[in-house]
Amino acid sequence: MCGIIGCIGRGDETLDTLVHGLEKLEYRGYDSAGIALLDESLSTCKTSGKIADLREKLDGQALTGEVGIGHTRWSTHGPPTDENAHPHADCTDDVAVVHNGIIENYQPIRDELAAAGHQFTSDTDTEVVPHLIESNLSEGLSPEAAFRETIGRLEGSYAIAAIIEDAEGLFVARNDSPLVVGLGEGASTDSDRGEFFIASDVPAFRDFTGDVIYLEDGEFARLDGGLTVTDSQGNRVDKEAHTVEWDAEETGKSGYDHFMLKEIHEQPRALRQCLRGRVEEQTASVDIGDLADLNPAGVQFVACGTSYHAAMYGAQLFRDAGVPAQAYLASEYATSPPPVGNTLVVGISQSGETADTLAALREAKNRGARTFTLTNTVGSTMDRECDHTLYIRSGPEIGVAATKTFAGQLTALNLFSMATVERSSTRRNVVPALRELPGNVQQILDTSAAEDVADYYEDAQSYFFIGRGHQYPVALEGALKLKEISYEHAEGFAAGELKHGPLALVDEDTPVFAMAIGDDEKARKTVGNIKEVEARDAPVVAVTDGQSDAERYADHVLEIPETHPRAAAVLGNVQLQLVAYHIADQLGRSIDKPRNLAKSVTVE
Repeated sequence: MCGIIGCIGRGDETLDTLVHGLEKLEYRGYDSAGIALLDESLSTCKTSGKIADLREKLDGQALTGEVGIGHTRWSTHGPPTDENAHPHADCTDDVAVVHNGIIENYQPIRDELAAAGHQFTSDTDTEVVPHLIESNLSEGLSPEAAFRETIGRLEGSYAIAAIIEDAEGLFVARNDSPLVVGLGEGASTDSDRGEFFIASDVPAFRDFTGDVIYLEDGEFARLDGGLTVTDSQGNRVDKEAHTVEWDAEETGKSGYDHFMLKEIHEQPRALRQCLRGRVEEQTASVDIGDLADLNPAGVQFVACGTSYHAAMYGAQLFRDAGVPAQAYLASEYATSPPPVGNTLVVGISQSGETADTLAALREAKNRGARTFTLTNTVGSTMDRECDHTLYIRSGPEIGVAATKTFAGQLTALNLFSMATVERSSTRRNVVPALRELPGNVQQILDTSAAEDVADYYEDAQSYFFIGRGHQYPVALEGALKLKEISYEHAEGFAAGELKHGPLALVDEDTPVFAMAIGDDEKARKTVGNIKEVEARDAPVVAVTDGQSDAERYADHVLEIPETHPRAAAVLGNVQLQLVAYHIADQLGRSIDKPRNLAKSVTVE
């Protein structure tokens, strides 16, 4: 969740490089932030609040050094205060540490160190790390040995970077939290001198380099002008460098007020990237390479949040094709897994680093299951650990609330199901609709009445979203999106469940967003549900392609082009994304950095 940045070899630009990296990582956490630089001695500046607050505090301070680390925090242990901000130091201010993850055994270590006379100034689990290093240094260990001995004491998840006075360079280690090394000017896997970066995620240093090395769990790295990677036993590990394909410009706002709005408008391009080279309309064929040979007898999807709604959608696609499939919340699956048998277990995660989903996939693998990940991130932990990967190709997504990646997930799930288990007759109907998706999304972006709807309902007490079939997960996602960024109460329901309890909450102050797509039995039943809420004086916003008579009973209409119901789910979702965005914007919310949330959830 938190964001880590570090660099060496940038000379006088070290401080600016670290602040720039933190700004690029602020989607991972924005409760507090800080920086430590190593020159002849360590100097630190940190504060509660956002990176802008850190910039303000840095003004007038003469922090210098050619080695440095920085951190932007999403709070787990202790509130967002100056004292709890990273980096954390030891008693002598000779060691500075930044950390992403949770150290599960920090309390007994803290008690041990406190009994030995160490003074703690924060509520965080992280602070035990610099004090452990200090303790090991006092026993005569070298800086690197003290760092390795410290890491050996820790239990839990961590990506840790440390700088130690009298030791040139950075020491880093990871376990169950992402950490990537960037190879800048003059740097390579075997160079003695050059620019090196470490970070939780590539955007932190993408403006300086696209060449990266992904560290694995249990690996250590020392960056001291060169790069040395070792395993937990101290054996040197040869690492392969990879090149990031997306451009640094893709992580900017490009003139939009918010990343979220930019990424909503990037969906036509993201969908083209997802489909490129994978579908052929004339032959109604789908090409996802060797993945088409999987032919699963059953599928278990595991995911969290928005990705879980995509998992629900994907499970229905496979069930429709006659293949047993279920969607599970990854946090529940990891602790109470169902029987696996000959099932393919599919983890869906934009980042490929979601801790709960990783835990679920690892549990499934331990039980003998084949594992598959649907992700946006090449080189992520899920990508490296799973047996198979399908990329959604959406490009970097900076806004905390997922938008274009959800559209990419739904589209890629269609490709996956059609290539592995569905009949050619289904492909003949769905492939043309997928090919039309980018243009249809653009039409919605150009003509949507979502802003007018948001103007009308921004003062509502609650918001309900209903749908059936492929539209049910979209209803859930519409409610989640509104909750995430507006902080208003919103709930999604299977339309048929309204009369089994939720209808008691419906009144004239509860707008109901109804997904009424097509003219089949599901659409007709949804129109019946619209009549039910209309009879209770609830205002209705129909998301419809005009094939049913939903408009007749709606107060407002959000139109989508007529298409296959599976593709219509993507289109209807775009309308709901725009509604959520405009309501949040009119309420003055922090859209890209919603309270209490972060982009990549790397703690369980």
